[in-house]
Amino acid sequence: MEKYFPVIEEKWLGRISYSEALDIQNRFVTERLENKINDTILLLEHESVYTIGRTRDKSSLQKEESDLPYPVFETNRGGQATYHGPGQLVGYPILDLKLYKKDLHIYLRTLENSLIDACHQFKINATTRKGLTGVWCNNRKIASIGVGVRQWVSMHGFAINVSGDLSPFKEIIPCGISDAEMTSIHNESNQKVSVKDFSKVVSTSIKNELLHLLEE
Repeated sequence: MEKYFPVIEEKWLGRISYSEALDIQNRFVTERLENKINDTILLLEHESVYTIGRTRDKSSLQKEESDLPYPVFETNRGGQATYHGPGQLVGYPILDLKLYKKDLHIYLRTLENSLIDACHQFKINATTRKGLTGVWCNNRKIASIGVGVRQWVSMHGFAINVSGDLSPFKEIIPCGISDAEMTSIHNESNQKVSVKDFSKVVSTSIKNELLHLLEE
């Protein structure tokens, strides 16, 4: 019997606010659940914002929200505080995971492997760290991942620093990891690449990794 390979589309949304992106995600998730759209990877930049998962422990913010330089948005992804802003590629894959493997751990590893592959294309020695989710260059963190699912349709996703100002991360404990120094594609490779151009590399890597899951 011939295998079925889902259609995976991508959409570049440009630079938008976190709340606008969340509204778009929710709409796409609903439409995916109703089979009105194909699997879609939303790719974008955010206006500067801190986000944190719904947790009682907000120590990773370090300060009162009013003392931080940018607003804080509490969201339904997993994980502690992180920063999103210009120069960072954010990806929200809206995928029906029932078509691949109904396993969140496998999905997280798929996202990690995709981002690692994209880094390798820029000659960056990116890897994972045991016991931690995300992508690293030695002790420097280049990408964060936090996902959610609704009836096995995924939302939220990843953020990888391409260029831009990393100093806002110093106002918090990124992802609750106290020794995490943040880095970027530009810092690690000394190559200039736009966030939109890098999004095409990442999107291709994600599609390839998902296809590998289906071929296993």
